[in-house]
Amino acid sequence: MPRAFPRLFIDASILYFLIVDVSPGIIVSTPRLVLRRWQPSDRNPFAAMNADPRVMEYFPRPFTVEESHQAIDRIEAGFEQRGFGLCAVELQADHSFIGFIGLSVPNFTAHFTPCIEIGWRLAARAWGNGYASEGAKAIAAHAFETLKLDQIVSFTAEQNLRSRRVMEKLGMTFNPDDSFDHPNFPLGHLLRRHVLYRLRAQEFGQPVK
Repeated sequence: MPRAFPRLFIDASILYFLIVDVSPGIIVSTPRLVLRRWQPSDRNPFAAMNADPRVMEYFPRPFTVEESHQAIDRIEAGFEQRGFGLCAVELQADHSFIGFIGLSVPNFTAHFTPCIEIGWRLAARAWGNGYASEGAKAIAAHAFETLKLDQIVSFTAEQNLRSRRVMEKLGMTFNPDDSFDHPNFPLGHLLRRHVLYRLRAQEFGQPVK
């Protein structure tokens, strides 16, 4: 069995251990979260989360149950193909599923593609606890230290201030020239205009201005 060694990361706001390959299926852990591969038991809570209009406010529409199941299938196929993906997130305290945080490859063409995106989506009951920022920091560390990526990006609708705050806490930078019209939204849609944030390996862990 491969041994796992804790790696210590420190920034101005949080102290945590990033634990790699602790057990089969776990990608990284933090004191409050486990980020892992998907399990059959995740399907129902994931479908319920994707049917919640609050969670899907900045998407074209909520997902059907079948669309949620298909999304998990695509994510797991991506893990097998690329070695990374969007991780299911559970709480250390009670092992309940609260959403996903991880890496993906956008399936559309834009001025910044091809690229690797860091993203998150959490159930509404998990909001306001700093889980997205905590998990995203661990995933960014995994992206740069383990996967040896040079850069990751993240994007969302201009109006999505919650996600933009997470990007900023992560140390990602925004250039207005990078803003773009998302092709998955029709012309004239209020959410079509998206902002793009970038984070390079050498910038990760630097004090956030």
